[in-house]
Amino acid sequence: MKVSYRSKLDGIGVEQLSGNFFDGWPNPPSPATFLKVLEQSYAVELAVDDETGNVIGFIQAISDGVLSAYIPLLEVVPEFQGKGIGTTLTERMLNRLQSLYMIDLLCDAETQPFYEKQGMSKASGMMVRHYSNQDGAAEQ
Repeated sequence: MKVSYRSKLDGIGVEQLSGNFFDGWPNPPSPATFLKVLEQSYAVELAVDDETGNVIGFIQAISDGVLSAYIPLLEVVPEFQGKGIGTTLTERMLNRLQSLYMIDLLCDAETQPFYEKQGMSKASGMMVRHYSNQDGAAEQ
């Protein structure tokens, strides 16, 4: 397996996003909505399987571009997990955002050790989740 990493969506369409992303989500976004999420991000990093051209991992950030950024999603399709792809994606994104004052991320307790290895610190936070809107299909 050979993986390429990209910082742009050039040449990526819904057909390259058909992997098993959002594993375990009861109401995942469609590939078209997934592409829109990536397109509207401040920054994205992609892992692409060179054999198939399919995206097998991604991380995204939203930001004001001045002081702060938030990393809402890091995903690697299950069959490619444990191969360092998530680590590389996180390193690439944190490097891109290093000029900002704060980079925040919320995650479950079981994934905190992964992010601590990337140099992030534990923090407390608050959140609201509207799971009925999880597929991203609701009109804003």
